[in-house]
Amino acid sequence: MTDTEYMDRAESLLHHIEAQCDRLNEDTEADIDNQRVGGMITLTFANKSQIIINLQKPLHEVWLAAKAGGFHYKFDGEKWLDTKGQGEFFSNLSRHASEQSGCALDFSR
Repeated sequence: MTDTEYMDRAESLLHHIEAQCDRLNEDTEADIDNQRVGGMITLTFANKSQIIINLQKPLHEVWLAAKAGGFHYKFDGEKWLDTKGQGEFFSNLSRHASEQSGCALDFSR
């Protein structure tokens, strides 16, 4: 993957997260504050816990930091997969956000 392809896919991922936060705030009891600075989004939940998603341009990865730990994702041509075989990005983000917020949240739609 070229740097340009990586940035296109990674920016698309970040835009999707922002749009899903807006949808989830409207459709659920979740109160997610999302702030984006450059290639990083911080999701802050009502209980003040956070999930941080940031781009790692030199590695062509997306990193996710949650209470459960830190995770690295690479694009496989179809989706962003954990580099240690721990699943797909949006599925994992949904699980970690649900755990931290106390609400069932789905970022994959």
